[in-house]
Amino acid sequence: MSSTLAGAFGIAALFVAVLALVFAIQALRAQSDPAKSAPAPPVPRPEPQDTQPEPKPGTVKAELRKLTKDLDKTRGEVRETLQHLAVVRYDAFGDSGGQLSWSMALLDDKGDGVVLTSINSRNDARSYAKEVKGFASDAKLSPEEQEALDTLRKRAAGTSDAGH
Repeated sequence: MSSTLAGAFGIAALFVAVLALVFAIQALRAQSDPAKSAPAPPVPRPEPQDTQPEPKPGTVKAELRKLTKDLDKTRGEVRETLQHLAVVRYDAFGDSGGQLSWSMALLDDKGDGVVLTSINSRNDARSYAKEVKGFASDAKLSPEEQEALDTLRKRAAGTSDAGH
């Protein structure tokens, strides 16, 4: 008999031995706890409730329920993040080119966030930040800032129309 064939038989024998050990352990557990192995008397079923009973920890159903709760929590948190972005580039002054000035709106799903603006000239640059609540700002917005905000408002309206 070749050594390769002998090795294959050895691995198969080891597999059968491990399988037998697993079955033996399960049989011992069933004998040591007769309450688990004996069929339980029928219990009257309670009235159906809105919430389902919690599944046993470690089961697939319990893990799935936990993941569903985590996903719902994460979705709620994502709605509050600044995830929507619109940038408007422009020349603030006639003497410079390349559209180096810009206004950027960063908003969450509710239209809350900030509008950032950088106005650049040959000699200096100025930056501004204005708070936004519900797609509007208490501060006076420049036409470019308003354009960035309007872009996101239109996107949000298009998204909510598509969802219904």
